[in-house]
Amino acid sequence: MQKSKDEIKKAVKEHYGRAITQKTSCCGGDDGFDEEAAGRFAQMAGYSFDEMKDMPEMVTSFGCGNPTSTLDVKEGQTVLDLGSGSGLDLILAARKVGPKGKAIGLDMTDEMIEICRKNLKAAGVENAEVRKGEMEQMPVENEEVDWIISNCVINLSPEKQKVFAESFRVLKPGGKVHVSDIVTLNLPDEMRMDMNAWVGCIGGAVDEAEYIRLMEDAGFIDVKVVDKMVYDAPSLNVLANDACGCGPDEDCSVDSKTIDKYAGMVASVKVSATKPS
Repeated sequence: MQKSKDEIKKAVKEHYGRAITQKTSCCGGDDGFDEEAAGRFAQMAGYSFDEMKDMPEMVTSFGCGNPTSTLDVKEGQTVLDLGSGSGLDLILAARKVGPKGKAIGLDMTDEMIEICRKNLKAAGVENAEVRKGEMEQMPVENEEVDWIISNCVINLSPEKQKVFAESFRVLKPGGKVHVSDIVTLNLPDEMRMDMNAWVGCIGGAVDEAEYIRLMEDAGFIDVKVVDKMVYDAPSLNVLANDACGCGPDEDCSVDSKTIDKYAGMVASVKVSATKPS
């Protein structure tokens, strides 16, 4: 039976709340931090050694890419990170905009917000804050931000059209979206209806063309995929079973048969778009 929007949001929130407190993510194994898994994820997602080397211990990522790697921000600008999690991309964005700029994190999970604030303090970041809220109804003023980034989070929303409408609202004229996300390539409907897949970063994704259409319908222009990696079986396994994380009491792993079946049908993309001036 297909889950309701509220059921999907509740499951996502509970999953990531457990995952961050139990330190299970791309960097989590049965005994906590897994350097090999962390290395595989960081390389696949596009994080450099220099970016990761001085991060606080509790910084983890459940993402699929590095939206800040090609972020062409100017000092003094404001960046909004949707689904800021433990703060990895938020910290990187805050450093890019400099002390006169600002980075705003948005997350709906109390456990994530608590750890993110600790990580900001540990990293010595003073020009960032975290707000509690949902992407579909952001606690952000009209035209408050210059940039929006996100890392494998928008695909989790069952109401993506609202996410893009809200993104359009809070951006300044001429503001830009630069997000990493998961899209599908003709993925069968049965996987989209699997609750575990919604939580695990795959089944909530829409096809690439639909993703672009939803952004254009919200009013964005120059919507384009600037980078894409189609997952083969080994990389899809890292995404599904390392990067997205499972708590010890959860059965959210994706078996090898399923991995093989959907290899080549899931992709990580970087999508850019602009709000008209």
